[in-house]
Amino acid sequence: MPGTHRTHLRALFTVPLAIGLLGAAALPAGAAASPSPRAAKSLTCRGAGVDPAARVRHRAEILVHAPLRTVWKLQTDVERWPSWQAPVTTAERLDHGPLRRGSAFRWTTPVPPNPTPATRLDITSTVEQLRYRSCIRWTGPATGEGLHIDGVHVWNFTEVPGGVRVSTEETHTGPQVEADVPTATAILRRGLEAWLSDLKTTAEARTPHRPN
Repeated sequence: MPGTHRTHLRALFTVPLAIGLLGAAALPAGAAASPSPRAAKSLTCRGAGVDPAARVRHRAEILVHAPLRTVWKLQTDVERWPSWQAPVTTAERLDHGPLRRGSAFRWTTPVPPNPTPATRLDITSTVEQLRYRSCIRWTGPATGEGLHIDGVHVWNFTEVPGGVRVSTEETHTGPQVEADVPTATAILRRGLEAWLSDLKTTAEARTPHRPN
């Protein structure tokens, strides 16, 4: 039945791919994350952006009252993601040293009951483009038993009066998300904004004296 099919899809998409996939937790009160206008030019890093053909996409940004070095360190210290992002269960680098073009990392996140046998997602992300303290673009699949999603994720970091504007844009492709684009897009939006909110909260907590 159509109603049952939509319910099953909503259950499946409670965890979106956001460096891959992040939990679609509600934003805390006062969070500053907000979607950018749909007509805005897509984000890029060294000239490369998200998948232009993807039907599931979202862009959002937030102002973080913290130094750029703090925000950049949090975002690129992949192995410590689980310490400030509850939906990230494990995270490991597949190479060593500072995050750079060609760096890869593997991480996992649980999946709630859904129409597939999957109980968790294994994500392998590869950095395709990076400019130090300016932008990152990575790609990679999220896979579970009977489930596959491909994502492209771009991050921009811009120093502004009072801190850093963090902008992010992501696209998803795959049969499960493409079966219900509005639902998949809504869940992606919540996941991206929750990620931005966690980044803001953590960075600001590590900044006793906020930048002017």
